Amino acid sequence: MSLKLSNLKKSIDALARALHVVESPTVMDVVDLATQETLRAGVIQNFQVAYEQCWKMMKRWLEHNVSEIQVDGVTRRELFRIAAEHLLIDDVDRWMTFHQARNEMTHTYDGDVAQDVARVAGIFLRQATQFCEQLEARND
Repeated sequence: MSLKLSNLKKSIDALARALHVVESPTVMDVVDLATQETLRAGVIQNFQVAYEQCWKMMKRWLEHNVSEIQVDGVTRRELFRIAAEHLLIDDVDRWMTFHQARNEMTHTYDGDVAQDVARVAGIFLRQATQFCEQLEARND
């Protein structure tokens, strides 16, 4: 069964566009602090959406290609471990860092944490892109 990857790709592309703006000195150096915070908030929102799309698609792929029983009700760490076993991702701890960053921004807002999550989002983008490429290559 082939999985529909278009929403996953769109969320990763949206994150890439948001990061491009925030990482551009020609943009960030000329806007005021409130605008910088708003742009950073956009990165965080896109990160959260892309992260959710990734782990849900990861679970769906594993259910269809490994075993629904094996992934039903497992912890996020266990889901990532199974995904790594099947070469969808390469670093369980890194994906747990993404999970933690997503949770930090979901449950509280702090400017320093927001800057950290925005930095994590750049690392996540590379990993999410690789994950999506793995899915595309193995999506039958």
